[in-house]
Amino acid sequence: MSVPPDLELTDAEKRLAIIVHPHPTLRRKSKPIMRVDDQLRDFIAQMLDLMYESKGVGLAANQVNLPLQLFVINPAGKRGEGEEMVFINPVLSRPKGSEEGEEGCLSLPGVYGEVVRAAEIDVEAFSHLGQRIKLRASGYLARILQHEFDHLQGTMFFDRMSPPKRAELADEIDEFEHDHEVRGSLGNLPTEEQWQAWVRKIETRYSPQA
Repeated sequence: MSVPPDLELTDAEKRLAIIVHPHPTLRRKSKPIMRVDDQLRDFIAQMLDLMYESKGVGLAANQVNLPLQLFVINPAGKRGEGEEMVFINPVLSRPKGSEEGEEGCLSLPGVYGEVVRAAEIDVEAFSHLGQRIKLRASGYLARILQHEFDHLQGTMFFDRMSPPKRAELADEIDEFEHDHEVRGSLGNLPTEEQWQAWVRKIETRYSPQA
């Protein structure tokens, strides 16, 4: 299926970068993916590259300004080690138990906090190759899946923290928000209209019926 000319991406639009809090895409609920094309597969390859370069173990599409239900993970955090996995349109279910553990986020570099997550979780999704994924995850893998799935709902990890623990991060989070405000005032960020146009373009291309 060909892409209409108005939905073709420019060379600049094809290059991804990790966005940081409080970029609005991080708070937008992602749309399901209805088509997988060569450009989406290239986006996935770039997401894996960015994840490894940033020493992360997971990266959600909206962290690279793509409001789509997609994330990549590798619990080992190193290329060539562990297992790379791509999750398209994931669904989590049957949480069991709870565990507290430290989490960080590539969209809030250097900020870490304790988050309570389900100890076990089911996930169903599709890979970029059309393969169905269905597994029961526990421990660290379960935490990664829940963290990345939260991103697709517009939820940041600090939203899951208890008020006292979140308060401990307030100054660090405020710094990111202040920096964003300053860059916006200097014209170094896309305008609201430009961002909305980008969102419409991506959602129309990959989620036309959602």
